[in-house]
Amino acid sequence: MSFVVSWLTVAVKSGRHFLQIPGPTNVPERILRAMSQPTIDHRGPGFAAIAREAIEGLQRVFQTSGPVVIYPSSGTGAWEAALVNTLSGVTRC
Repeated sequence: MSFVVSWLTVAVKSGRHFLQIPGPTNVPERILRAMSQPTIDHRGPGFAAIAREAIEGLQRVFQTSGPVVIYPSSGTGAWEAALVNTLSGVTRC
């Protein structure tokens, strides 16, 4: 069995950027400007300030005075964490 790959040349017009999910959708200028900013070092003081503000905002959203933990993972990772923490006290029969 053999496969043939053919390469096509596609002309791309420069101009306005489009967000292709689920799109195409026009991207507002303010979003394009925000995306063109340099990234923030996740270990630097700028990121710490943003994270602190986000966590405080989440406390207001969830109406809690307790700590809010942001779990950086995929949805699968979050499900695993929820199940492990829920079932950690279950003993085997």
